[in-house]
Amino acid sequence: MSAGTFKRKAVVLLSGGLDSTTTLAIARSEGFEIYALTFRYGQRHEVEIKAARRIAALYDVAQHVVAEIDLRAFGGSALTDEIEVPKGRELDEMSDGIPVTYVPARNTIFLSFALAWAEVLGSGDIFIGVNALDYSGYPDCRPEYIAAFQHMADLATKAGVEGKQRLKIHTPLISLTKAEIVQKGIGLGVDYSQTITCYDPTAEGAACGECDACLLRLKGFAENNLKDPAEYRTASQQQT
Repeated sequence: MSAGTFKRKAVVLLSGGLDSTTTLAIARSEGFEIYALTFRYGQRHEVEIKAARRIAALYDVAQHVVAEIDLRAFGGSALTDEIEVPKGRELDEMSDGIPVTYVPARNTIFLSFALAWAEVLGSGDIFIGVNALDYSGYPDCRPEYIAAFQHMADLATKAGVEGKQRLKIHTPLISLTKAEIVQKGIGLGVDYSQTITCYDPTAEGAACGECDACLLRLKGFAENNLKDPAEYRTASQQQT
């Protein structure tokens, strides 16, 4: 698709993981011109920034911004504080309560940045890869949260108040299982070997294979009878 045939601009939140990369591929398949937004927020999995840069380059996005905000100032999460990342949990445990990998108000912060950039770009479209099925119990991944933020956005921006545009937050994965997400991405030609989903990877980017994010990802590939192409600390961890 040539640059001149894009329908409109969209801000896509890109973490470098499986879900956000699939979401970017979906936005691209729908004809949007992609403005990718990644955050360096003090997360322990810094390698995801490198993955996001790789993916943005692969998709030749119009612009890729890596915003700097340090949520370590507050801590309160295994991803931003000296708290151990849970390992080896059963799938039913992951939906029982909110885990310590939840980063307080993270999606609210991220969507606020995306909203600001979208208004500058003259865009009414934001894509985020939240999921309310195979996820780890995060409150800011639910449909009612997204609907509330979208309503707030229309009240909070100059463009919204003046009636020039209405924001739409696209959540194409929100009602899909991880297996369905993988299947969707494969159909769109996503190269999942370039993504990193792990909460506790090595400095070189090898996934642990034991945290909630890894287990859910591996489940998605296994249910499609596929081997996860991502790098794991041991080869046996690529299969369930």
